[in-house]
Amino acid sequence: MSLLGAAAPAEAQGRKDTLLVLVENGPNSMDIHGVGTSFRSYVAAWNMYDRLVSFGIKTLPDGTQMYDYSKIVPELAESYTVSPDGKSFTFKIRRNAKFHDGEPVTAHDVKWSYDRAVSVGGFPTFQMAAGSLTKPEQFVVVDDYTFRVDLPKRDKLALPDMAVVVPAIYNSKLAKKNATEKDPWAMDWMKTNGAGGGAYKLEKWVPGQETVLVRNDDWKNGPLPKIQRVILREVPQAGNRRALMERGDADISVDMPQKDSAELIALGDAGKYKVVGVPVENSLKYVGMVSTMKPFDNPKVRQAIAYATPFEQIYKTAIYGRGIPMSGGPADAPKDAVWPQPFPYKTDLVKAKQLLTEAGYPDGFETTISIDLGDATASEPEAVLLQQSLAQIGIKTTIEKIPGANFRNAMLQKNRPLHIASFGGWLNFPDYFFFWGYHGQNAVFNTMSYQNKAMDALIDASRYEEDPAKYAEQVKGFIKMAIDEVPRVPMYQQILDVGMQKNIKGYTYWFHRQLDFRQLEKL
Repeated sequence: MSLLGAAAPAEAQGRKDTLLVLVENGPNSMDIHGVGTSFRSYVAAWNMYDRLVSFGIKTLPDGTQMYDYSKIVPELAESYTVSPDGKSFTFKIRRNAKFHDGEPVTAHDVKWSYDRAVSVGGFPTFQMAAGSLTKPEQFVVVDDYTFRVDLPKRDKLALPDMAVVVPAIYNSKLAKKNATEKDPWAMDWMKTNGAGGGAYKLEKWVPGQETVLVRNDDWKNGPLPKIQRVILREVPQAGNRRALMERGDADISVDMPQKDSAELIALGDAGKYKVVGVPVENSLKYVGMVSTMKPFDNPKVRQAIAYATPFEQIYKTAIYGRGIPMSGGPADAPKDAVWPQPFPYKTDLVKAKQLLTEAGYPDGFETTISIDLGDATASEPEAVLLQQSLAQIGIKTTIEKIPGANFRNAMLQKNRPLHIASFGGWLNFPDYFFFWGYHGQNAVFNTMSYQNKAMDALIDASRYEEDPAKYAEQVKGFIKMAIDEVPRVPMYQQILDVGMQKNIKGYTYWFHRQLDFRQLEKL
């Protein structure tokens, strides 16, 4: 796409009611429940669909707004109550809520949507299970506007898990019209169409090019958004995105390359547009090793990779300091039950070579480093630096570049022996991160296919532990195992940098790292 071509259809973005947003990669599906739906699709799911509840919003010291994971507020539900034993939640549905086609939203739609999420398998079903939401029998229609969720036992993650992207409420009548005997949940149709009642509805989607959303003027589940139309434009070249922003031809640039954001931040008020950077809670960029494949089934090989990782070079020349280092932690880590925290590894090629020899690979071996092209601006230089460092201890590597739209499916195959990836837990709890990233249930984000029954037992126990002291010991226990076994080498905690023109107001950082258009406005 040429620079001129990227800017051409932007004639309306000067108006206050239209927003032009630049992204390196856009959605690969309109359905959050779809197989292989990428995290770049969350922006569509979040804005097109409502959930029963959402998170509150807090203000950071620099004035930036951010979601508040400790506060759950009604959205499609006008209110909710929790039973005295904490095992049942009852939601009252707003009686004036409607889907985009005018159909009223009822508790029957909510049940169908929850049933779908726990039944289709894969990511959405794993996500619901993180809050003990696993069976259709748990979801009860009390009456047309009352919905109840029953839990097998008290789970602190249940209510927040209903506020994430997955339990979106679908128009069940519309979905059923487009379902088939082989596709009872209308997965094929939903991939390219909207069936929601959220603040925005789908006007156009051209995969690989742009997504256009328009405001739902009948939305009743919050204040009507100021922005009437959003154009999400895919501009793969970072230089083109920067040029469009500097010329004022675009309003927002999401997930800015670290080099660009570092340079703009250094300019301060002299910069042509501003950068807002927020550390991504409960999230890490890492080097993963599939522990079921030789030679990475050997912990000493994995430790060797950890000591061969060029941490400082990556911080300085791949991400330009726009990350929180996760190397060089204390030797007796973990001291505290906090996550993320630095592992006690630092670059030591002598030690790496020694460990490799002890593991039975004195001459090294050959392998592949797989990366996500959708994150190429950081992952490609990281892979090159890792490749150069591993070569010094006899490990020869080739770099496999996987298109962003295919990366999650590639990770699902659990056959990319060495890979660079990231994972962020939507709910800001250590046990939630480990449930997804390390647990032997082998969810998609356990890209290492790591299995450790002792760790699983600690993760499972911590999810339901109500004694703070016992919980802290359990958390420190599974973090210690992650350090010793090191199936993944944490490199850094990411900082989400979003560039925006100086007339943009209301940007709010959300756990899913995508824009919520409902809070934005142009002055």
